[in-house]
Amino acid sequence: MKLDRVHDIQTAYRKLIDSMSRPGKIADLVKEADKLDSNQGCLPATLLVAQMLLDTEVAFAVVSERKGQTAHLLSQLTYAKETVLHEADYIFVMSDAASGELVHALETAKIGELKDPHHSATLIIESESVSSGTKLRLTGPGIQATAQAEISSSESWIEARAERNDEFPLGLDLIFTDKSHRLLALPRTTQVVKEEG
Repeated sequence: MKLDRVHDIQTAYRKLIDSMSRPGKIADLVKEADKLDSNQGCLPATLLVAQMLLDTEVAFAVVSERKGQTAHLLSQLTYAKETVLHEADYIFVMSDAASGELVHALETAKIGELKDPHHSATLIIESESVSSGTKLRLTGPGIQATAQAEISSSESWIEARAERNDEFPLGLDLIFTDKSHRLLALPRTTQVVKEEG
């Protein structure tokens, strides 16, 4: 069955919004992702997110060993324009990105300005899993007391994210996708602490 670019994308988008408004909640995109070709150079969940968020009005950047190929695919699917990292509205950090590239993207991405905090970047980050790995404690809006999350990532991104999100309302929103077609959103308002032990 082929992906319905209206119905399926809207369904997946509602799941993303739910995950964004309730940090720590994992969104399951299996039903929609199964309708995509999995041999396109990025995870099906990442392709879904791209089709939800990108259009002709925004620009994106790709951090990947196959940057050119992936950027071409995203442009073809969404008609969005590729740009440099510090000007991108959306930054895709792919699973094959070199060591240190995720932290570099976090340090380089635009965080908005006080009069226009919405002129900031959202990072879409491919990970091995959003249900196992580094244990995180989350607090902030949309969380009753605390929430737990686990993200399998090869990089220590928590401190770099905290520094960029230090001056609310400026900051970066993060969306992690994984190989099991799931996503986990961490809006800029969410405080993330690595749990020890």
